[in-house]
Amino acid sequence: MDAAPAADFFPDSPLVAEVLASPNHGERQFDVTSGVAAPDMLLLHYTGMESTAEAVEWLRSPERGVSAHYVVFEDGRIAQLVPEARRAWHAGASHWAGATDINSLSIGIEIANPGHDHGYPPFPAIQVEAVTALCKDILSRHRIAPDRVLAHSDVAPLRKADPGEKFPWEVLHRAGVGHLVEEVPPSDGRYFMRGEHGQPIEALQAMLALYGYGVPVNGTYCETTEAVVRAFQRHFRRSRIDGVADVSTLATLYNLCAARTA
Repeated sequence: MDAAPAADFFPDSPLVAEVLASPNHGERQFDVTSGVAAPDMLLLHYTGMESTAEAVEWLRSPERGVSAHYVVFEDGRIAQLVPEARRAWHAGASHWAGATDINSLSIGIEIANPGHDHGYPPFPAIQVEAVTALCKDILSRHRIAPDRVLAHSDVAPLRKADPGEKFPWEVLHRAGVGHLVEEVPPSDGRYFMRGEHGQPIEALQAMLALYGYGVPVNGTYCETTEAVVRAFQRHFRRSRIDGVADVSTLATLYNLCAARTA
């Protein structure tokens, strides 16, 4: 990975209040056979540290080797750390729709929030408003499909839970950002969980894989399948996060896939 020296640059978005340049970035790598030659994914994270200042320092530290393109602070201020043309190091080991170099394909936004390990407070309305505005601005400059606006947990379900179930995806969706359907409320009924086997589980895995999740299609409700179901719930069926494929989860997933192809 090649890292350019930390230097100021002109921000890509007029919404940026300051540039806090990070040295942690490199050249984007694209598969020429795919026809993709520019970022076509927007990935949302939370910072996941008790102190936002510490998180920003972490994203700018050459020793840490991580970064993101943007940070949105609790008060709605936006800082840019890496130019959009460069490959920031925010996704880590990840997978979506057959792709594994998510850093090359994506623009990463870190949302200041201490996360699940540190109390996980709600996202302030002013911060959500700023995230929404930034996403809209990025989408105005890049050809990113609604179903390619994703959570870190979507592309790395075994490792990550951010930005988590408290992030109000519906606010972004009402503003024209991302892909969402109304949740089918949880109810009693048949469900599938870890350790089970069979054709219905294979059908569930196939539907998750069709949407983009990195899940084996083998008919076994394994650790990875459970993690992927939980990631799906964090983004699309947030009323209960348990990794169990109940009727609500299955129906919401079906509606989501159907809405994408409609």
